[in-house]
Amino acid sequence: MVAFTLVYRSNPTRREGLNAHLPGPARRSRSCQAKVFTVTNSPWQDDACSLMEAFRNKERSPKEELEATLAAIESSSLNAFAYLEPERALERAEKADVSQPFGGLPVAVKELDAVKDWPATHASIPMKDEIGKYDSTVVERLRACGANLFGQTTASEFGGVNCTHTKLHGSTLNPWNQERTPGGSSGGAAAAVSGGICTLSTAGDGGGSIRIPAGFCGLFGLKATFGRIPMGPYLEPEPLTVVYGCVSRSVRDTARWLDVCNGTDIHDPFSLPRIEGWEKNLDSYDLAGKRVAIAPTLGCATVLPAIQDMIVSNGELLAKDCGMTVVDIPVNFPEGSMEWAIANSAGLLNVLGDRYPECEQDLTLEIGFALKVALGMYDLKMAAKVDAFRSRVFEAFAEVFSQVDFVIASTNPDVAFNAAGPLPASVGEVNCGMGNNGALTIPCNISGNPAVNIPVGNLDGLPVGMQVISRRHEEALLLDLARVVERERPWPIIAPGAPL
Repeated sequence: MVAFTLVYRSNPTRREGLNAHLPGPARRSRSCQAKVFTVTNSPWQDDACSLMEAFRNKERSPKEELEATLAAIESSSLNAFAYLEPERALERAEKADVSQPFGGLPVAVKELDAVKDWPATHASIPMKDEIGKYDSTVVERLRACGANLFGQTTASEFGGVNCTHTKLHGSTLNPWNQERTPGGSSGGAAAAVSGGICTLSTAGDGGGSIRIPAGFCGLFGLKATFGRIPMGPYLEPEPLTVVYGCVSRSVRDTARWLDVCNGTDIHDPFSLPRIEGWEKNLDSYDLAGKRVAIAPTLGCATVLPAIQDMIVSNGELLAKDCGMTVVDIPVNFPEGSMEWAIANSAGLLNVLGDRYPECEQDLTLEIGFALKVALGMYDLKMAAKVDAFRSRVFEAFAEVFSQVDFVIASTNPDVAFNAAGPLPASVGEVNCGMGNNGALTIPCNISGNPAVNIPVGNLDGLPVGMQVISRRHEEALLLDLARVVERERPWPIIAPGAPL
């Protein structure tokens, strides 16, 4: 057994150390900074469901796992956490009911998710002193099923960029290569789960923010049908693109998360009725005879040729494994990164309120630029243009899914780029603009269709993700497709040599 002292370093890339900026009762007790815990071993290196089995078989206790997790965070160089609640989490671990779906499981929460009395910074300096006033519906449901929410993972500012580098927290690093980004906006979540720190973290996807980091970090990630997971309370509906979710090491972990979190909620008028049995029904759907189109670029993105080849070969293998028919049809989804960014900017202004424009110098370059562009362009004509773009996306999806059941594409145009950014404007030798980085994932956020990232191998030592898209409300089929890959060509549970 190893004894360690829980001391939270002040990261030189941050303005202050973990939790140091929090006023009053939300600040972590100073006494815990010198508290010594005894750790039996490293955090669990398999998936969340197997850890729950170990709890129930008394092979490991929730307290032991939480202590190991806190020790791993202390020793980690990934910069994946923005806030921790160790003392209360340890109290909960000692009383955990492991018969519950996630009873005693240390679950991390993405920085942009609402948790009462935790920081509500949106990963932005102008919001650094804000404290959460309520729990989101998802957080309430996770608590109700026994999950031990112990800390907050870093995110990109306001979730607007697929690189987790902010002025408030600095750069979060990819455990596969610490010079590279884990993606964003759920970058800290993906780094923590792939880096061997915790088995599960909440995430969110408004333009690819689950699928992109899952792709960059070799994890499974589902963006569910819009409305599957309730977004309340205090829902800001427009632009109707954001979906809550998680990043996980296995398909069954995500299925169990769906069992816990899905279902209508009175605070969210767009939320869908509850569906039972996501985990129970895994491997029960007949995929033989289904039709699939393999379109690595979706007709709207520039993708590295080597990655295109990987997507085609893995897509063909998946079709063969399932007895599906590959159909050659044109797939040309509209590229709309500009329309997407402008439509999302109204929400940024709503959160910043009267802090803007005086706070502009404290914003990251990308967010500051997006707000300037939106304020200069977003008038009635642009609003009509955005609506027309959405209509084109709806029709493009309708045309494709009238002919096939699934579309297979790349999740990202390239492997992970530099941890501190900027967003690359080229793929290989081809100049394609910064909007290319989300071009593969944004269409599903506009249409509301579900999509998954499935790890399918490595290129230059970095993970490559395959995106599979289905019709709305058919997430169960996507889970079963991913299970086939997981069984036939299993991906690493955590990053090789993850720095613990």
